[in-house]
Amino acid sequence: MRRTIVGVMGPGGGASQKDLDNARRLGALVARQGWVVLCGGRGAGVMDAVCRGAKEAGGLTVGVLPGDDAGGASEAVDIAVVTGMGNARNAINVLSSDLVVACGMGAGTASEIALALKAGKNVIVLGDHPEAIVFFRALGKGRVTVARDSDEAIAAARRLLGR
Repeated sequence: MRRTIVGVMGPGGGASQKDLDNARRLGALVARQGWVVLCGGRGAGVMDAVCRGAKEAGGLTVGVLPGDDAGGASEAVDIAVVTGMGNARNAINVLSSDLVVACGMGAGTASEIALALKAGKNVIVLGDHPEAIVFFRALGKGRVTVARDSDEAIAAARRLLGR
């Protein structure tokens, strides 16, 4: 049976401490569900934090990397997918995910949310980003859920995935 893949998208270097804390807890909670964490794979920001949280809880992590090699990958990535595609890898991130959680906000994260919505995926926005929430809810036509914290995000994910 194929395992559920939860894509966790968020800023790298521009992540806030709150984003990092949310991502680490989210990674652990995803792992405890028996789900796989998929992210951008770099050793920075939300990508690193979510993988570390998942690994600490015994989970499996997949990093879809932008470059031509696995250099710069988080030490907590189990499976590194090298794309050589730069930001175009965002399409791989969202299309390979059963559900997308945006933890924090930046231009790259916004592009991933938009791609996920275009692909008909459900998106959970974790955190307080009022302008982004209004915008993506208007685009998402009922496929955008807002969560205040990681526990609420997992509860929403379980509901959306029918678990």
